[in-house]
Amino acid sequence: MFSGNKSLIVAGTLSALGAFLHLGIIIGGPNWYRFFGAGERMAQMVEKGMMYPIIATASIALILFIWSAYAFSGAGIIKKLPFLKTGLILIALILMVRALFGFIVINYIDHPYYNEIQARPAFMLITSIICLVYGIFYIIGTAKNWKVLNKKCT
Repeated sequence: MFSGNKSLIVAGTLSALGAFLHLGIIIGGPNWYRFFGAGERMAQMVEKGMMYPIIATASIALILFIWSAYAFSGAGIIKKLPFLKTGLILIALILMVRALFGFIVINYIDHPYYNEIQARPAFMLITSIICLVYGIFYIIGTAKNWKVLNKKCT
């Protein structure tokens, strides 16, 4: 049943937009990888015809589409998905951990493994803020529907 949960509707819409953007990056090619901050290494791999950047980007798009479906399911727009409450909690948790990780990496960690990430602080900052905003919508939306989710979901 439709709950009118605007927070989950926004979360689902943002996730779907993010998924479509990732598909657009694949279609746009190396210059889009550069523009959206994926790094020169990823753009060069695309130029060389390597599949890794495409698979990684398509995987992110798929995850975002699934998350969008869970948000829309939680809002009652589409049918109830399995493990809905658990899924929404995990999505919010993943987004918040990713946001926190990004803030920590760009500010505190000095390690060769993170050199490429640290070389793109604007990318890490922007994507961390995006994950934080998405996570907040998932948290608020899940909290608003907590009683309904407890009754009908696992």
